Amino acid sequence: MLTSTQNPRIKHLLLLQQKSSQRKADGLFVVEGRREVEHCLTAGYTIRTAFVCEEIADASLSLPKGVEIVPVSRNVYERIAYRGGTEGIVAVVNTKKTTLADLRLSSSPLIVVLESVEKPGNLGAVLRSADAAGADAVIVCDPLTDLYNPNLIRSAVGALFTVPCVACSTEECIAFFKEKGIKILTAQLQDSHLYYDTPMTGPTAIVMGTEATGLTPQWRRAADAHIRIPMLGHLDSLNVSVSAAILLYEAVRQRQNVE
Repeated sequence: MLTSTQNPRIKHLLLLQQKSSQRKADGLFVVEGRREVEHCLTAGYTIRTAFVCEEIADASLSLPKGVEIVPVSRNVYERIAYRGGTEGIVAVVNTKKTTLADLRLSSSPLIVVLESVEKPGNLGAVLRSADAAGADAVIVCDPLTDLYNPNLIRSAVGALFTVPCVACSTEECIAFFKEKGIKILTAQLQDSHLYYDTPMTGPTAIVMGTEATGLTPQWRRAADAHIRIPMLGHLDSLNVSVSAAILLYEAVRQRQNVE
């Protein structure tokens, strides 16, 4: 049992949590909590090591053969766990590279695109909404945050492993949509129509930019339609995760009415 927070393995785990460069160099990331670990396994990720506090761990959690299980003391677990109530397990997992070509889309896909998203918490929240709405994928173009950032994984509550998530360039994404015949709807205030007046029943990509600067001209030019959410107060923008949820569920509503 590891009982010291100065143990080299614990120090390395903390580096994986804190440093994107370390995660990229090692091809590893950290997942905390039973639910997240189970989603991770279901999605086909390979767990390298599971650090388990047997004092609080759920004995019913079953890990695949070959996973190294390292018992840790409660004080070590409290150092490596960001939040309580995570069932005493923190896992080190191999990363996976998912590309646009890997996506298995439905006959009428619904996709969310985020351009240059900065805050991992926002991306995690969008992934949760995408999962709830049954979206085919979330695509992050020119990302400014690491897809395996611990804050993203925590805020997504496992949705990073239930919704295919791809990072690519804007150019690659636009070319992919044009090739697949997927309609591009850009969320923007200028030269736009109300979102509920815009058809979303066919193959659809909902594209959003940062709250500070919005979308780049490249997306605006590539769009098949520009859509907006009515702003009836004094401010002119919503949090990107809130906007994504509104637009996704409008697509769900339209598709259910068609059925």
